[in-house]
Amino acid sequence: MSDETDDQTILNGHDVEAELLADWRLLFTRLHARFETGSFETGAALVAEIAALADAANHHPDVDLTYPRVDVRLSSHDVGGVTQRDVRLAREISDAAGRLGATARPGEVSVVELGLDTWDFDEVKPFWAALLGYEGNAQHDGELNDPDGTMPSIWAQETERHDTPRQRWHLDLRVPPETAEARIAKALEAGGTLVSDERAPAFWVLSDAQGNLACITTWLGRTEKPADQDAT
Repeated sequence: MSDETDDQTILNGHDVEAELLADWRLLFTRLHARFETGSFETGAALVAEIAALADAANHHPDVDLTYPRVDVRLSSHDVGGVTQRDVRLAREISDAAGRLGATARPGEVSVVELGLDTWDFDEVKPFWAALLGYEGNAQHDGELNDPDGTMPSIWAQETERHDTPRQRWHLDLRVPPETAEARIAKALEAGGTLVSDERAPAFWVLSDAQGNLACITTWLGRTEKPADQDAT
């Protein structure tokens, strides 16, 4: 395929793994990387390198500079996912980080989502969108997203109508597949309980000591769009 076609084709988790991007992990619709810089000065230098690379490629990532790390997120917003243009820029950013002596920490990246138990998401969706300044998702009707990409997404989990108060929200934590079991083990050691691994490795359901639920999720074990299907 031509570069133009490649840059319009959304890559799934298996496609990204095949690119051997050791520093990066696919979490939902973005490539994520964390580089430990050791100093604010080195972090600022890396951000400057990323800015120059992004301008040259006319493709701009989201970058967070803190002490002592730089977090980077890459996505092709025009098609709603990761494409070869993100892969190319990811390689260049990794090269720049290596030259500056920054250390990649791919096992530390994660994304939090909020799951809302509801019998009618359409009824409450306008409220949450207005309250948080969120937008609807064109590809997933049961989801609301922060347009800035900094706040957790909200997705609806269908439940029966009920009047008795109970837990209505739960956390989903998207992690790289190779870190999921270690994260679960830490949660269990901290007093948690494994409620279900029936859908693993797509997700595991955990609870705290009082029965409040949370899920560890990965991209594995899910139905994905074929790699050669262009985004619409």
